[in-house]
Amino acid sequence: MRQGPEIWIRGPVTAPEPPDRGPTAPEVPLTPAPAEAPGFSWIGVHGGAGVTTLAGVFGGQDCGRGWPGPGDPSSVLLVARTHAAGLTAVGRAVEEFRLGRVPAGVGLDSVVLVADAPGRLPRPLAQRVRLLESAVDVHRVPWVPSWRLDGTPEGPPRGTESLVRRTRLVR
Repeated sequence: MRQGPEIWIRGPVTAPEPPDRGPTAPEVPLTPAPAEAPGFSWIGVHGGAGVTTLAGVFGGQDCGRGWPGPGDPSSVLLVARTHAAGLTAVGRAVEEFRLGRVPAGVGLDSVVLVADAPGRLPRPLAQRVRLLESAVDVHRVPWVPSWRLDGTPEGPPRGTESLVRRTRLVR
């Protein structure tokens, strides 16, 4: 089973060193590199972030709370709700990327914040979102009542045009 962002690894994860073949041996990879899947992987930084719904609406690989596996796209969209716990979790996850404490080859594309309630964010939460936006590309998904009532709608909700453009660019 894959470990995900909820189980942070101390220090960068690197591939094991290949055995020393001597100075005259040609460089030959020990195993073929897996083919990179086109697109992107959605990773939730906490339970209930909305990864499955977003993957259903925008496409891409639903990784739940785990890291992309072999053959999954290595470009990551981190997903969090806009409540205090969600913003704290996504802030920690972005810091882990900044410090290089993620599996080798995994790259942070952007953060997707899903509204945790209808209406405007309270000022303290809005300030935290602005701070996050100063460090990384952030896309916002508004409150969508139908997602709560009857599942995934046919298409992206209004107000997510930047996310639609982003997800179409990496397909």
